[in-house]
Amino acid sequence: MFFRFIRGFVRIFLGLINGNAHYQMQENLPKDKNYILVAPHRTWWDPFYLALGASPKQFVFLAKEELYKNAVIRYILVHLNAFPVDRDKPGPSVIKRPVKLLKDSDKGLIMFPSGTRHSSDLKGGMALIARLAKVPIVPSVYQGPVKFSDLFKRRPVYVRYGAPIDISDIKKLDTAGLAEIERRVQTAFNQLDYEINPDYKYLPNKKGSEQD
Repeated sequence: MFFRFIRGFVRIFLGLINGNAHYQMQENLPKDKNYILVAPHRTWWDPFYLALGASPKQFVFLAKEELYKNAVIRYILVHLNAFPVDRDKPGPSVIKRPVKLLKDSDKGLIMFPSGTRHSSDLKGGMALIARLAKVPIVPSVYQGPVKFSDLFKRRPVYVRYGAPIDISDIKKLDTAGLAEIERRVQTAFNQLDYEINPDYKYLPNKKGSEQD
């Protein structure tokens, strides 16, 4: 209930300030199974656009534990089923909790495997969660404003969803196995970016680079 309320509020808010969002290839989103929706992290609001385009599917996500220091933000995150993550010392719950939820509920998981808004390095947690939960990885990309002020200028936002990535053929999550999964996901990101705009290049908002 709370997730639907927040999503409805965000849809109205983003529609009022921008109103120029375009969602592409939504037919690639699985209808009959759970999944992990992954994307390169380019802004602090791209999770909202990813979730809006995948509606009515509900999601949970991982959030850095520093955000939980604010009482209001903590309340919202808890009721959105977000999981706090200590990025310096991630514990076993970082894997166990989303795996259990993917198995036992119809809620999907949104992950940014690069970890921050200014990294292209993929992390192995995505692969491990997908393997243990036995769910596909669905790649997606956001192209649009990376400065909040540019949203008010009604510059176009594009979100494109790719075909699910099956990793069941990879028998071991060793160095070679993880490298192959990362290659498949990064290739999907590159292809989706190209399909939206062949000339697209992500330029991070350097002023906000300390807020990963």
